[in-house]
Amino acid sequence: MATSPPRSPNSGDRPDTADLALAAPAQPARIWNSLVARLPTLPNSLLLVAASDLLRRLLAVRRRRRRRRRPALPLPIYDDAASSARVSGEMPKAFAILEDIVQHTLSDLHSIQKSLLYWKSKAEGTNSHKMYFMMFERGPRAFLEATCQTLTRLRSNGSPSEYLLGSASDIVSVKLAVLTNMQHRLAAFLAEVYSEVDKCREGLTESSDKSLHTLFLILNTVFPKLEVSLTNASEGQTLSFTHDENSSQLIFERLPEVDVESPQWSEALATDAISLIYQNLQKLDSFISSQLSSHKKPRNMTIYWLPYTCGAIGLSACSLWLLRHSSLMGSSDMDNWIQDAKESVAGFWDEHVERPIISIRDELFETFKRTDKRVMEREEVQLTEESLHRMLITFCEQTSKEKPAQDASLQELLEIVMKRYEKESMHPIQNLFSGELARAMLIQVQKLKLDLQEAMLELDQILKANEINFAILAALPAFGLLLLLLFLVRAWAMHDQGAEGRGRIARHQRWQLLIEVERRLKEFKKCMINEMDEEASCKFGLTLYTLDRLYKAVEVHAKETGEWSSLRDDMFNLAKPNVGVADKLDVLKGLKWNYACLRPSLS
Repeated sequence: MATSPPRSPNSGDRPDTADLALAAPAQPARIWNSLVARLPTLPNSLLLVAASDLLRRLLAVRRRRRRRRRPALPLPIYDDAASSARVSGEMPKAFAILEDIVQHTLSDLHSIQKSLLYWKSKAEGTNSHKMYFMMFERGPRAFLEATCQTLTRLRSNGSPSEYLLGSASDIVSVKLAVLTNMQHRLAAFLAEVYSEVDKCREGLTESSDKSLHTLFLILNTVFPKLEVSLTNASEGQTLSFTHDENSSQLIFERLPEVDVESPQWSEALATDAISLIYQNLQKLDSFISSQLSSHKKPRNMTIYWLPYTCGAIGLSACSLWLLRHSSLMGSSDMDNWIQDAKESVAGFWDEHVERPIISIRDELFETFKRTDKRVMEREEVQLTEESLHRMLITFCEQTSKEKPAQDASLQELLEIVMKRYEKESMHPIQNLFSGELARAMLIQVQKLKLDLQEAMLELDQILKANEINFAILAALPAFGLLLLLLFLVRAWAMHDQGAEGRGRIARHQRWQLLIEVERRLKEFKKCMINEMDEEASCKFGLTLYTLDRLYKAVEVHAKETGEWSSLRDDMFNLAKPNVGVADKLDVLKGLKWNYACLRPSLS
C-alpha cells in the first residue's frame, strides 16, 4: 500500500493521484526486467521469459484492482464538491487527495482490525487451543523452540502446560495492547481529518487552487499531531514495538502555506506540495508496517504450516506411489486399474441406472398399452356377474313362491340357492334328472368363474405393481446420486447468493455491523459527557471505520431493493461531525427497521 510520486516535481505537470498511488507497485516489474536482461543467454531461457510475463500480468491485475478501489464512505464535503463539479465541470482539486488519505487510513485500520480479531480469538480460546497455538500455529521454528522448552520442563519436573499457557497469555496480551493503541491513534487521526474537513468545507469545495491551499493548511494541522502521537507510542514503555533504524523515525514533511493570491504561488509549487503529501503517506505506511510487523496476524502459511507440510508429504508419497505403478516405470498396474475402474463405473451405470430406468419406462409403457385389454377383462367380468345375477333371479323365481327383488345382492340370492341345493342334494340321483340340482350346480360353476376372473385381475395388478417397485429399488443408487447432485447445486447457489449480499449470512453480518455502529456511537456519547476529548475522538474514528464497512457491505443489495438513495443519505448523516449524537442514534433506529436490506434474517 506504499505510495510515491512517479514524476519529478520540476516537470511542471501536476501528477495524477492514481499515478501517484500506483508508482510503487510498478517498481518490482522494472527490477525483474532489468535482472532478466542482465542474465546470460541460456538454452532454457524460455522459463525466465514465461516467469517475467507472469509477473507483469500479476502486477497489472494488482494495479487495476488498486485503481478501482476507492473510499466507500463519502467525505463530509461530498455533496458540496458534487455541486461545485456540476457548476465548474470538474471536482475540486483537493477532493481526490483527501479520498486517498482517508482510503489509506481506512485500509490500515482494516488490517489492524483483522489482526485484533485474530488475537482476541486466541485470548478467548480454551487452554487446549492456546497450547495448540503455541506448538503448531507459529511456524516450524517456534514449534522446535516450544518442543525444546517442553522437554526441558519435563526434565526439571516442571509443568510444561503452565509454561505454554503463560507464554501464550503474554504474547497475546502484548500484541493486543500494541494493536489497540495503534488502532486508537489512527482512528483519532481519521476523526481529526473528518472534523477539519467539515470545518473548512467552503474552502475545500472551491474549484480553483484555493481548495489546495485549504487542504495544505488542514494537513499541516493533522499530520504533526499524528506524528507526535505515533512517535510517543513507539517510544513508550508500555508498547513493545519493533524498531528499525530506517523506519522507526516518523517525520512528516511540512507543506507550503503560501496564499493563492501571493506571487509565490505557482503550479510547480502545488505539484511539489502534492508530491510531499504522497511522500508523507508512504512514510506513514512504512512506519506502520515496520512497527506492526511482529504483531499482525500471521500468514495462513504460518498458521497452517503443519497441515500443509503433512499434505505435501502425503501428496509426495502418493505421487511416488503412482509413479512407481505407472507406465513411466514400466508397470502396467495403473492402466489395469484405470481399465477396471472404467468397467466398474460402466457396470454400476448399467446395473443401477440405465437398466432400472429403462425397466420402469417399459413397465409404464406396457401398463398404458394394456389399458384396453384390462378394460375388456373388466367388461368380461361385468358380463359374467350380470349373467350370474340373471341366473340367480330366474332360479329363485322358479323354486320359491316369493319373487326376489331386482336389486337384491348376489349374497342374498346365493343363500336362497344354497338352501335349495341342500334340499335337492338329499336325493341327488332323483333330483339330478327331475329336480333343480343341475341348475344349482351350473350356478355354482358360474360363481366360481366370476371369482376366478376377479382374482386373476387383482393378481395381474399386484404383479405389475411389484415389477415397478423392484425397478425403483434397483434405481435407488441413481436417485441417491441425483439427490447428492441437487444438494451440491443448492449449496453452490446458497453460497453464491450469500456472496452477492442476499443470503442469511450476509444479512446477519450487516446487522452485526449496524449494532457495532450503535455501540461505537454510545461509547462516543459517554466520552463526550465525561469530557474525555482524546478518547471521544478515537471512538468517533472507529465509528467512521465501522460505517465504512457497513457502507460497502450494504451498497449492492440496497441498490437491488431500491433503498440505496435514502439509505445512503442516512449513513452520510451518521458520518457528519456536526450532527448531534442523539440525532445519530435516532437515525440508527430508523436504519434498523425501515430498510429491508438491514433487518436480520428471521429464518
